[in-house]
Amino acid sequence: MYSITLEQLYQILSEKDLLQTPNENMKTNQTFTYLSYDSRDLAEHTLFFCKGLHFNVASLHDAIHKGVEVYVSEIKYESSAQAVLVTDIRKAMAVVAQYFYHNPQDNLYKIGITGTKGKTTTAYFVKKILDDAFNKKVALFSSEETTLDGTTFSSSALTTPEALDLYRQMATACENGLTHLVMEVSSQAYKTQRVYNLTFETGVFLNISPDHISPIEHPTFEDYFQCKRQLLLNSKQMVINQESDQFARLKQTCVDYQIPLYTYGYELGTYLLADKAEERTFKLTAKNKDSLGIDGSYQLALFGQFNHENAAAAILVCGLANVSKQMCQESLPLAQIPGRMNLLEKPNGAYVFVDYAHNYLSIHAIGRFARQLRPEGRLIIVTGSAGGKAISRRPDIGRALSECADVAIITSDDPDFEDPKDIASEITTAITNPNVNIQLELNRAVAVTSAFNQAKSKDTVIIAGKGTEKMMKYRGEESFYEGDFHIVKRLINETK
Repeated sequence: MYSITLEQLYQILSEKDLLQTPNENMKTNQTFTYLSYDSRDLAEHTLFFCKGLHFNVASLHDAIHKGVEVYVSEIKYESSAQAVLVTDIRKAMAVVAQYFYHNPQDNLYKIGITGTKGKTTTAYFVKKILDDAFNKKVALFSSEETTLDGTTFSSSALTTPEALDLYRQMATACENGLTHLVMEVSSQAYKTQRVYNLTFETGVFLNISPDHISPIEHPTFEDYFQCKRQLLLNSKQMVINQESDQFARLKQTCVDYQIPLYTYGYELGTYLLADKAEERTFKLTAKNKDSLGIDGSYQLALFGQFNHENAAAAILVCGLANVSKQMCQESLPLAQIPGRMNLLEKPNGAYVFVDYAHNYLSIHAIGRFARQLRPEGRLIIVTGSAGGKAISRRPDIGRALSECADVAIITSDDPDFEDPKDIASEITTAITNPNVNIQLELNRAVAVTSAFNQAKSKDTVIIAGKGTEKMMKYRGEESFYEGDFHIVKRLINETK
């Protein structure tokens, strides 16, 4: 169904000024019917892409051994295969994938969501509303789940897929008759050109704070911010939290590039929020004329002001997609987000929230909410941080615990190739509040159980980081883990 000839490949790369050299050495006008960057994922007539800053040439040799005759690369390797040399392999992957899959992006109404926290929740809110408005013809590419038919979900490997995967998934969604796409857009997606040459009908910028700052991700906060800012330059219109850090710079970008802008916030924004943090209802009021027709009261199944903010963004997005206020009001209370703010109650009355919170903004937000919900009880937080990435999160998590927790139980969270004890030490060193009772328990199941057992009737427990995941990553391998949510459910049943 999908194919590209060698001649077409040279032509599209030449048009985008991505070729290092002209096609004078073209051997034959071959036809390719599969695209891949992984030697473990090949088919007959595969065009192979040598991607990655530290590409392992052994992967190319493996692919050639399995039948690959042409590869695309920034470097010519000694091999029997023909090299198509490009100036930027990441950009080449994106433009070739678009052409190969017949530009599926042109047949989808695309909504791109970025931010340090809240992307997944906002994406699920938007999908639920659009599902009800457009008969479940909505694809979802999120950090947790992917659906290409609107109803069947699978686990996601990346927040934003690699370009070859991204357009293959879009093509499948179009084949399945879907009309809309809701996707999380990570800073790494722009850093690595996964969404190069892709324009969204609506972009959403929720918030920003230092995250993913490390030698292998973003060297500085400014680099992180500038990558996320790219969403504005690649969207036809923007929805932005006006109370987000860096808003003045985001607004100026919209002004400079004449990007229509819609904003929300509690005190600032074209739409204003009014709520009580401990309740699940809020009002959204237009500061001036309600051009989208979304003025009104809304209800959620989730607690917390930060969820009201995410819902406000979703309502604006759906209003811009010509969805009625009534549809938003009817759909939002039914929206369920896996692993987000799952509330369980211990038989003695203690609340236990299981959530994916994994950075300063998210832990601080859920911690502040818990304080407002139950000011008389203690707040017990179980958390850790993943190995091999986002190293800046660790002191930030310590800072959040200093500001929110009475008891902080530091544990493992996908340590991968790092020693979980070293990660825990980086977190605990940053806890500067002497009143926080710091406990170290690297066995996560034991840590969750300990928090549950310590919780008295008026206490609140937050188990942050893994949500409903049932695996733990050690040394590059995924090992079975019972899961935070499932452990608490089991403990509740055993306690009754």
